[in-house]
Amino acid sequence: MKVIVFLILNALLTYVPVLLGIAFVILSERKILAAIQRRSGPRIVGFEGILQSFVDGFKLVLKENIIPFKSNKFIFFFAAFLMFVVSLFHWALIPVNLFFPILEVKHTVFLSFILSIINAYCVILAGWASNSKYSFLGGMRSAAQMISYDVYFGLLLIPIFFFTESLNLLDIVQFQENFWFGLVFLPSCILFFITMLAETNRAPFDLPEAEAELVAGFNVEYSGLVFSLFFLAEYNNIFISCSYIVTFFGGGFYFLGYASQIIFYLKVIVMVFIFIFVRGILPRFRYDQLMAIGWKKFLPLSIGFILFYSFIINLTGNYV
Repeated sequence: MKVIVFLILNALLTYVPVLLGIAFVILSERKILAAIQRRSGPRIVGFEGILQSFVDGFKLVLKENIIPFKSNKFIFFFAAFLMFVVSLFHWALIPVNLFFPILEVKHTVFLSFILSIINAYCVILAGWASNSKYSFLGGMRSAAQMISYDVYFGLLLIPIFFFTESLNLLDIVQFQENFWFGLVFLPSCILFFITMLAETNRAPFDLPEAEAELVAGFNVEYSGLVFSLFFLAEYNNIFISCSYIVTFFGGGFYFLGYASQIIFYLKVIVMVFIFIFVRGILPRFRYDQLMAIGWKKFLPLSIGFILFYSFIINLTGNYV
């Protein structure tokens, strides 16, 4: 009974800050981008627009859900629901405190990779089920982008697995009690950060949102509450990506040997704001440039990093 109560409390301490954080990150992004572009941003609803995200969410709930003609209705709704659930399920694996994540699995890295791949299927299903050429083309383009960056997503982390001899996220964090892997594996950390931008369809890799080319990508036919599921999943995936960066390269919930869940969230918030600033200052890549970077540059570099770090680890004769 005590274990069940502890798991419930642990889940509440994990998911409540995340769901509230999504609303405030959306507001922060709009305010920061407005400041960069010399606009005022949201400032009417609540003090300095602090309630704007909650009002927008309530408005989406009240809007009519328009279903495209001759669409596959079940898959149309299922794709949005699955993408939202999968994005939340990541938090059951990420160690946000010293005790253990909500779902204790020995090889949590493998399960994290599987969940990342499922996102590509959700995008394809959403584009295909909408019965729209624009949605389908947007879905295929988004899936191709995600798959191309998933190829070396795991390769960048192999040196860390060599070093820790573990595929468990909690073990990886505990190895960083006194130092961060981001300092030891700095090139891999930089590439991983860029990969996370592409994985979450953030600028400068936000090709699915290239309005002038494909209207709005795979979710152009969605509206109302169903669209809000995609919207929440997108911003939750930003949190997830920043959490993985912090977990693999930023010491997780450790700072100078001190462990705290608050430390973890503060690190994640810093990474989220870096994501926002990148969107405000960098232009969008062309699609051919995006694919060339993934296949022709980052993939060879990630393989080269594996060979280099493997040589260093074998040379020192010490994995730990």
